[in-house]
Amino acid sequence: MESLLRRVSPILRLTRVTTAFAAVGNVWFVILWSRANPEEQASGPIVDRPAWLLLMAGALSAVALYAFGACLNDVLDARRDRALRPDRPIASGQVSLDVAAVTIACTLILAVLGSTIFGPHAVLMTLLVALAILFFNVAAKFIPAIGLVVLGLIYGGHMLVPNIGLHFLWPVWLVMTHALIVGGIAHSLARKVPPISGRAVSLAVAGWVFWSVVLLVVGWGRASSIERIGPVRREDLTGGPWPDWLDLTVAIPPVILAFLFALIAGKKLRIAGAGPRAAEKIQRYGALWLTLYATAWLLAAGHLGEAAILGSLAFAGFLGMTILRELYGLAEQPLGYRR
Repeated sequence: MESLLRRVSPILRLTRVTTAFAAVGNVWFVILWSRANPEEQASGPIVDRPAWLLLMAGALSAVALYAFGACLNDVLDARRDRALRPDRPIASGQVSLDVAAVTIACTLILAVLGSTIFGPHAVLMTLLVALAILFFNVAAKFIPAIGLVVLGLIYGGHMLVPNIGLHFLWPVWLVMTHALIVGGIAHSLARKVPPISGRAVSLAVAGWVFWSVVLLVVGWGRASSIERIGPVRREDLTGGPWPDWLDLTVAIPPVILAFLFALIAGKKLRIAGAGPRAAEKIQRYGALWLTLYATAWLLAAGHLGEAAILGSLAFAGFLGMTILRELYGLAEQPLGYRR
């Protein structure tokens, strides 16, 4: 068992699968939301195919694309990690560059294969997100004003892979905003280079405002006319920033969760102090929160079965994240040798 852990641990750390459940939660939310709300449905794979198949394909694509980004990051940062983070799998020699390159290729292929069940638009969206991930890792992350915005767009764009025509875009906006803020906090706490200057913050906020307006305009336009499933009829709705068919109180639980995350992040920062350890904790809780947001949206809209699925994913993700972290420690420092 110990030998197996030592062999598997570097690959798990390389691909960051312990937090990939957040990406799965985003994709599953769009699948479950689109199937649960007639206003979101249109003829196509998301309606015609069984839910279990869609969820499995969505999970495969989400985990693979997340692992692709994580592995690509480590390959491109290998030289820097040898100087600054020698414990990383590639920098420490636990994973060779050849193995990492094969992992990048395989995860991208799996991400595309998983997206094919949702149609050609999903495949195109997956490739665009992969291109954004490449751009982020090659250039954008070294320019915080651009990198933080691109990071938010990656999370939001990946969320739309199953249903690029999603009408209710506020959950996408929340995920984009959350990812941008958590990324900025983690960057500052970890003291990454270059630091985030006041000018970079201003430019990042401007980019966030621009893409927020884009999402608002697109969502407004899509809400103005909806084809309902059931007795097929066309209804011209008034449109607006919030869909007519959804009660505004649905936003209350996600807003409460956002404030709760701010409180927990502040507490973790006070306990751990500024530094890489605090950055890691906030990133970990930030990943968990994405699935909690998705659960809250579904629960508030009255989709209890769908909310139970995502709530179970959040619990399983948190439990798996905790267990795997313990296994990492066991593999790297066996109990018999701890002092």
